Amino acid sequence: MAELKFEVVKEIAILSESAKGWTKEFNLVSWNERDPKYDIREWSPEHEKMAKGVTFTKEEIKILRDALNKLDI
Repeated sequence: MAELKFEVVKEIAILSESAKGWTKEFNLVSWNERDPKYDIREWSPEHEKMAKGVTFTKEEIKILRDALNKLDI
C-alpha cells in the first residue's frame, strides 16, 4: 500500500482529549499534497498516528455550519 502523506495546514480546534492523550480535532489538512480540506478525526500526540475521520470541502463545511447554527443547543 502506498504511503499516505498529510500536512496539518491549520489547527482550528481541539474538541476533546482521551485519557491516553489522543485528541479529537477540527483541522485543515492536505492529503497526498492535494488542496487542503476541513477534517475531523482523532490524533495521537505529535500527530504521528490518526484514527478514521471525516473530511469536508469548503462547500460542505458551510452547509454543516448553517445546519449547526439552526440547532437549539
